[in-house]
Amino acid sequence: MAVQSKPVQQQQLTPFGAALAGALGGCFSTAVVYPLDVAKTRIQALPSEKGKSKDDLSMLSVILRIYAKEGILGLYRGFGATMLNTFSMQYAYFFFYSFVRSSYIKRLTSKLPPGSTLPPLSTAAELLLGALAGALAQIFTIPVSVIATRQQVGKPEKSQTPVAPAEEYDDSFLGVAREIIEEEGVTGLWLGIKPGLVLTVNPAITYGAFERVKSLVLLARGGASTKMGPWLSFVIGALSKTLATVVTYPYIMAKVRIQARSADVEDAKECHAELPKPHKYHHEHSKHVGALDILARVWKREGFVGWYQGMQAQIIKAVLSQALLFMSKEQFEHWALAIMIFLARMRSRSA
Repeated sequence: MAVQSKPVQQQQLTPFGAALAGALGGCFSTAVVYPLDVAKTRIQALPSEKGKSKDDLSMLSVILRIYAKEGILGLYRGFGATMLNTFSMQYAYFFFYSFVRSSYIKRLTSKLPPGSTLPPLSTAAELLLGALAGALAQIFTIPVSVIATRQQVGKPEKSQTPVAPAEEYDDSFLGVAREIIEEEGVTGLWLGIKPGLVLTVNPAITYGAFERVKSLVLLARGGASTKMGPWLSFVIGALSKTLATVVTYPYIMAKVRIQARSADVEDAKECHAELPKPHKYHHEHSKHVGALDILARVWKREGFVGWYQGMQAQIIKAVLSQALLFMSKEQFEHWALAIMIFLARMRSRSA
């Protein structure tokens, strides 16, 4: 009984508990801003076309266009897959981050003289730990991310000469998964893994900056409190996420285009060809298109500004989502602790 009461007295979460809290908070924050997520994915996936003004690519105009054509369900396209992706990604990230960080701190603490305190980790250490956790999380969760992106973008636009008009497009989770496997094989479920691994620096910058600013704020308070209020967490979380988004945005846009196959449509338009059939064009022509290829093409056609198409939508969505996550994370930690205690008691009773 003493072993079970220890976590309650210390009010500490295991890596599994921290992961559960992060995953629940991530799902909550993503669900609140989900229509914004669909809009920003559409903006990022579709190459800019001549004759379209910046207003046509604004988040509000895209949301209104989706609502007019597809109704309210269009704004929640791929919701199930996105929630699964968010939960698995957040769970994996928070688990690996908590595990790696606590292991690293224990190793440093063991080398200190007895009674001395470990100083806050350096920004470089926070970034490295965050990147490592993000890379591990990406490898395990990217298949669901690929499916969710395809569902959010929706059915590819038809060419002027329709291809197989009687063929119905299956946009269910399993239907999209089957389409991806037919296009690329099982490895197609890991489309965008390379830019995804590069983008592990995004949460690393976010959490590194957040932890650094948080430690400075608590230090300025003279150690009177070890926690910040929700609004201060909101502001610091928003600033941290904005910084990370600005730094990594070109790769975010490239990753979405790889997963959504919009690079295929772009190639077809440039060659004045019929828009590709699902499966065929991607398999035969664009199998080796990578993030750098997409960025070089965008630079050639639109210049530096093209790399940041849709960044405003990304920042609005990401900042609101991340800030809500930081605000609610402490509350979800309490709930996760309660769930862990409940499960521990259930196991002890069944034993």
